[in-house]
Amino acid sequence: HVQLVESGGGSVQPGGSLRLSCAASGYTYSSICMAWFRQAPGKGREAVATIYIAFRPDDQRTYYADPVKGRFTISQDKAKSIVYLQMNSLQPEDTGVYSCAAVSCPRGVVVAAADQYEHWGQGTQVTVS
Repeated sequence: HVQLVESGGGSVQPGGSLRLSCAASGYTYSSICMAWFRQAPGKGREAVATIYIAFRPDDQRTYYADPVKGRFTISQDKAKSIVYLQMNSLQPEDTGVYSCAAVSCPRGVVVAAADQYEHWGQGTQVTVS
């Protein structure tokens, strides 16, 4: 049973930074896609960043939505099974509920669409004002 637990949200002024964490447990996949999605008030859920992780042989690929390229970085701590989202130069339009998601993905295939993700965290609020 895959579980995802997020932490690190909060309030910050424009130009500030936050780091979100997603601790994953219970998965035994040989390759996994993990992603951060966000949902602003009155808007639909949008993908922010995705990381593809494969084991034996190890492989990692990252992808970003255009609005966050150059400002956000998704990374993993393999030993701790934690995926991070470092968010710099935050702007008011980055405000929303950020959710971590995971799905087993075929080796070499990066899953992008929210409806393809099977496991979700509880979400964490990020407010930039």
